[in-house]
Amino acid sequence: MFATKRVRIAAAALAVALLSGGIAAGVTTAASATTKPPTHKHAPAKISLNRFNLKGYVINAKYTLGANTGNTFQQTYTATTVQGVPIAGPNVGVQFPVEDYVALPIGNHELYITWLDPTTFAIVDVFVFNFQNHTVYDYAPGTAHPESAGYITVVKRGHHRLP
Repeated sequence: MFATKRVRIAAAALAVALLSGGIAAGVTTAASATTKPPTHKHAPAKISLNRFNLKGYVINAKYTLGANTGNTFQQTYTATTVQGVPIAGPNVGVQFPVEDYVALPIGNHELYITWLDPTTFAIVDVFVFNFQNHTVYDYAPGTAHPESAGYITVVKRGHHRLP
């Protein structure tokens, strides 16, 4: 009689343990499958498609990595166009056409800039400028490895304060 009672108590304890484990697993699964956005200590970055006007800016981009290594290009901006001129390196003397551009702020002290052919709107060059770290990342389509990176210097400030 005592053995049967012990078996029943053990079976009941095992059932309670299994049920508790199942409930805990269900609660944990439900908690990890939530559709709520994560909470952060900092507010998420504000995104927008507001264009930035580089009118009046003159920026030198000196490349130390990639396809443009050894070249420095001076970029002179108006409200809608840009002229790139090689001022140091192997490309000095090459004439580049005036291009249209679109500049978008993408973070603190950062701009994403796309140069466009004014007649076809084809992308000619793409840059990410970080004015805090003075870096440039450049992607100029047309070859298998068109990327370059280096450093920027603001030679002349324009009419609008940099983001």
